[in-house]
Amino acid sequence: MGEKMINQMAEENEMDGYVKIDRYNSEKIEKISSHYSEILSAIGEDPAREGLLKTPERVAKALQFLTHGYDLKPAEILKSAMFKEDYSQMVVVKDIEVYSMCEHHMLPFFGKAHVAYIPNGHIVGLSKIPRVVDAYARRLQVQERLTNEIRDCIQETLNPLGVAVVIECRHLCMSMRGAQKQNSVTTTSAFTGEFIQERTRAEFLRLITASLD
Repeated sequence: MGEKMINQMAEENEMDGYVKIDRYNSEKIEKISSHYSEILSAIGEDPAREGLLKTPERVAKALQFLTHGYDLKPAEILKSAMFKEDYSQMVVVKDIEVYSMCEHHMLPFFGKAHVAYIPNGHIVGLSKIPRVVDAYARRLQVQERLTNEIRDCIQETLNPLGVAVVIECRHLCMSMRGAQKQNSVTTTSAFTGEFIQERTRAEFLRLITASLD
């Protein structure tokens, strides 16, 4: 996140071959906070009242966390745990939690991602797939692009025989405002290689909807 990043938080644990560091850029926090003080005034609030005194700073820190995906390199996440393996059947990681922000209204959308790939000489550590999903989700996004970015990263980095991605999300920009439809769910999908074939795609869809009970 740059040399000027300070206020490093306590959590710095080595996970799966890389170090997770939660920290904030003080210059960015100060700049974003100043704008949110103006926004509070513009909507008719008093940024000097007790309950709002620290709100601009809290919002600034929340935004920096919610968009920390810009500082991550998804391909490098995958490369950190690639292994040669003679396995050519489908690998599926389903029900990956997704939390992102709509770039049109900067309101959250959230749901689940289901990702599969068919190895072509290499497999990847299973935790890396959810981390790639998170690296792209923690940016200002549209669900359609998010779906394609995850697919393309896995395809270009692992060079598998095929990749499948399905994302199902609820969008607060649709339920809290605008159409105000609280129960609508948006589903997007993206496929490469073997998953273009109906038989393989059907197997993937069956696996992500099946229950292990």
